[in-house]
Amino acid sequence: MDASLGIYLVAIFAVLIVLGVPIAISIGVSSVAVLVYAMPFNVAISTSAQKMVTGIDSFSLLAVPLFIMAGNIMNHGGIARRLVDFAYLFVGRIPGSISHVNVVANMLFGSVSGSAVAAVAAVGKTLLPEARQQGMDIPLFTAANIASGPTGQIIPPSNGMIVYSVVSGGTSIGALFLAGYIPGIIMGLCSTLVLAVSLKLHPEWAGRPVDLKYSLKMALRVIWRAAPSLAMIIVVIGGIIMGIYTATEAACSAVVYALILSLLYRQIDLKVLKNVATDTIVISSLVLFLIGCSSVMSYVLAYTQLPKMISDAILGVTHSPVLILLFMNVILLMVGMFMDLTPALLIFTPIFLPIATKIGIDPVHFGIIMMFNLCIGITTPPVGAALFVGCSVSGVSIEKATRRLIPFFLMTVVGLMVVTYIPALSLWLPSLAGFIK
Repeated sequence: MDASLGIYLVAIFAVLIVLGVPIAISIGVSSVAVLVYAMPFNVAISTSAQKMVTGIDSFSLLAVPLFIMAGNIMNHGGIARRLVDFAYLFVGRIPGSISHVNVVANMLFGSVSGSAVAAVAAVGKTLLPEARQQGMDIPLFTAANIASGPTGQIIPPSNGMIVYSVVSGGTSIGALFLAGYIPGIIMGLCSTLVLAVSLKLHPEWAGRPVDLKYSLKMALRVIWRAAPSLAMIIVVIGGIIMGIYTATEAACSAVVYALILSLLYRQIDLKVLKNVATDTIVISSLVLFLIGCSSVMSYVLAYTQLPKMISDAILGVTHSPVLILLFMNVILLMVGMFMDLTPALLIFTPIFLPIATKIGIDPVHFGIIMMFNLCIGITTPPVGAALFVGCSVSGVSIEKATRRLIPFFLMTVVGLMVVTYIPALSLWLPSLAGFIK
């Protein structure tokens, strides 16, 4: 197959995206079109079908719909309120505390649900009435909710990391999960720093001060109410680290545990459970269809040797890891603004990972760099899912929210540079647990 066909693939894909064709369809049509041009029609169609099926025929990918279901159950199961109350214990007495609580609660919710959008929706809805009551600047509250929501994609469990593991050729999911903790906390700290500076410069945005005083009995009660939800971290991550079960089995355990908690909290019934199941089926079908189509594109990219052409071109200009990582970060930041996390991982991992490994970047570290990058894109226009959900929850226009989001974006990019150029932040915990030698 002529290597120039890889250029045709990219061109057809770009045209379809510009025309507004859904991304999964764009990936599939452009890939099949190139194969039909290069092969006999019946061979091209059968090869495409085979690659789609084998692309999703993975035990590891079974964790994706299970974690989606666990997140949906938690979103309806009264868990957000308990995590919000727990967050108040730590940041409930500082100026503009409601937004700081939002950031911490998003990090906690993400650590048990693995979904940025679910965190933004559940925590945002829970805290919005209190933010209005306290007179908090709602655009700033919305921006903080949006900016901190993606911490749930980096702090495990994370469906994005599972997808990266499969596409990268089997990078350890356990290692990726552990590697996400410190970068996820860094992303959350970036949001709290911007909040602190913003409220220092504009004290009126903080609203009325809240004098929260917890007695020992009250604090213990809050911890007791939140403990079962936080124990999800031990159920999911602890079991993987100790080798009790795989990521897929951990996802199954998460579903059962979340369902039991929600039933005990009396926040879920058969009608809600039916809606949860329906949402899970719809979202999982979209994700798996996308992965199947991307498997065809990955085959075409590999066959045309386009990734090798790109690698040779970049390495022909410079061999400096600093400059190459900076270049890839800029590309991924721009891609994240126009493409959702999952398709971006599926398309760009086969292109950039070989370059990263050639310059000595650990695949686990590079996976975290990609996740951090693309999580920023979830919060930015024109297609950021967290941006639209956050604005929908609070009723703030995208224009107002985006203006408040700019400092969060800039500070998070600084956090990205720190994570990119200090590998130990990503690799220390996996090395400590023995996932990386």
